[in-house]
Amino acid sequence: MKKIGFGVLMFFVMFMLVLPQMGHAASGGTSVVLDGKALNLPANGQVQNLKGNVMIPIRVVSEELGFDVNWEKKTRTVTIQQLDTVLKLVVDQSTAIVNGDSVRLPMAPKLVSDTVIVPLRFVGEQMGLKVSWDNKAKTAYLVSPNSGSGSGSGGNAGSGNQPSNPGQVENLANINGISFSNNQLMIAVDKNVKPSVFTMNGPDRIVIDIPNARFGDSFATGQNLDSNKNGSLEVSDYPGISRIRYALFSDNPSTVRVVMDMDSAKKYKLVNNNDGLVIIDLNVEDSTSPGTTPGGGGNGKKLVIIDAGHGGSDPGAISITKKNEKDFTLAVALKVQALLLKESQIEVVMTRESDTYPTLSDRSSLANKLNADIFVSIHGNSGPSTATGVETFYTRSDSAQLANVMHKYLVQSTGLADRKVKTQSLHVTRETKMPAVLLECGFLSNSDDESKMYTEQFQDSVANGIVKGIKEYFGM
Repeated sequence: MKKIGFGVLMFFVMFMLVLPQMGHAASGGTSVVLDGKALNLPANGQVQNLKGNVMIPIRVVSEELGFDVNWEKKTRTVTIQQLDTVLKLVVDQSTAIVNGDSVRLPMAPKLVSDTVIVPLRFVGEQMGLKVSWDNKAKTAYLVSPNSGSGSGSGGNAGSGNQPSNPGQVENLANINGISFSNNQLMIAVDKNVKPSVFTMNGPDRIVIDIPNARFGDSFATGQNLDSNKNGSLEVSDYPGISRIRYALFSDNPSTVRVVMDMDSAKKYKLVNNNDGLVIIDLNVEDSTSPGTTPGGGGNGKKLVIIDAGHGGSDPGAISITKKNEKDFTLAVALKVQALLLKESQIEVVMTRESDTYPTLSDRSSLANKLNADIFVSIHGNSGPSTATGVETFYTRSDSAQLANVMHKYLVQSTGLADRKVKTQSLHVTRETKMPAVLLECGFLSNSDDESKMYTEQFQDSVANGIVKGIKEYFGM
């Protein structure tokens, strides 16, 4: 679960309070308490308890908090978006999409009297809140990450967003200014920092996280910064940038996040010479976004995590002839493992070696715990019966080089159509801390692709291609 700051608290307050016609309780006396304070609920937006699930109405909330909540009437889809979290829920569908990953809902959203109601516990926990239900009192209790030890104040955004250990403040870098000119974003800092920069799409944006940092006392005098430590910067000299947003994203560690919203994907270069300025330079013409050089393990070998997608209770996609994706991914992964075991300069660890289901969190946590050099996830695709070919996904910019190398060999080894390298916020490529890619090795929903994918010849070729890509990436 991401650590979400005070903005989450304000998000729930706002989507409760922006509605007209306030009342103190909903239908049947159900109430909601946030950090010890009862929320005023809309009289025309009834909170309901359906089969033990508290369902709460949702409306459009203010852009000023950095959250977007949108209702698409045609598709009956509610989209909740914050800095890097996108949650999509569809009326009467029991599966939600969280940052590109499918997650089963305890109760499908409902449309009641032109009002969409969604499961409070699910939405709250996705946004970082603890949710509990008192059946006797008919009350849902929400506790925000920054509520403190039962004080229930939650209203002092400045103090609520400071590190839990006051002594840490002295060690934090101060962000003293953010500006944009000459197609460059410049962030002024008073200490050496190690920013993490990555790209996301839907919409396209560049995200800069600066850990162990806070907004300096002088920041608000020259910048737009509200009491919740959120703000934005107007951009007039570069039409490709639609907005720059910034916020105190996390308390532990204290992290400042800056987001560049773009009309389309842009190349960039990070310049950080520890001279008081962190620069994101968009004046890049001939090179892709630079990644980090892969590090080595303590024994001089490169540690590779091979992830066979799905498994166990999760079959993945079902092919056109009713075969399971999980069987294809495991077959290829085991062949990759066998080949990598022959490489004296490489160590390989599998997320699974049989028909088991490690969760997405288990997979990324394993790679992070072992401090792996790269993470490679193997999958089969699904879509319209006419869709064919291979594609490679990555999330952060430090994975771009790996993605391009792996995709080259994926195209060669499969002989299928090239659907290109793409960026997408997928759990295993987002939550891993090393360069990470997800390979879609063909469409199980396409009769021609599928007829090849379950053959030994195809799987051997793909495994060889994956190993060649890994070796080229490491310069072997």
